Amino acid sequence: MEPGRFIGGVIDGLVTTTVSITRVGAFPGSFNPPTVAHLAVAEAVLTQHRLDRVDLIVSREPLAKSVATYPTLEDRVRVLGSIADRLGWLGVVVSDDRLIADMALGYDVVVMGADKWHQIHDRSFYESDDHLRDSLDRLPTIAVVPRAGHEVPEGLTLDIDPAHRLTSSTMARGGRIDLMAPEAAAHARATGAWGVSSGAP
Repeated sequence: MEPGRFIGGVIDGLVTTTVSITRVGAFPGSFNPPTVAHLAVAEAVLTQHRLDRVDLIVSREPLAKSVATYPTLEDRVRVLGSIADRLGWLGVVVSDDRLIADMALGYDVVVMGADKWHQIHDRSFYESDDHLRDSLDRLPTIAVVPRAGHEVPEGLTLDIDPAHRLTSSTMARGGRIDLMAPEAAAHARATGAWGVSSGAP
């Protein structure tokens, strides 16, 4: 049965139940700012894992990162919402969870960078060895974006244009407005967010 398709009818005189199957992927991140690479990753996991929707999940207190104060979380969520409205298959979720295993609970697939793949195996982020094992066991299907310097088990990698593997939000904040998603670039030009001069071309 194809994801998102409806089935139903009569078989041998019995009425079958109409069922809708929706497959949804989780893409945790700070998206500060959202980049063209983020969108390429989201689209890749959507198509390669036969999903109906991909949710961008933003933690209020991201693990191993300082909480961004400008632009505010609300501003970033509004920018992400604009992107989701344009694409149609993207969702936006704000979470109080910090661990990827908790944010991905209930999803069919979770996508992460190769650096995060190694982070989720780091004992220092868990209360105990049992907590680490339980968290890893709870993860859904994993899709990993390759990144230089980080090895990932075969079969987990997402097929991504190599050009996007080098793109990062840090680079975008460093003046590469061309790396930002269009809605993020427009917000940056209008407000001066992410180190962009207000009114910049």
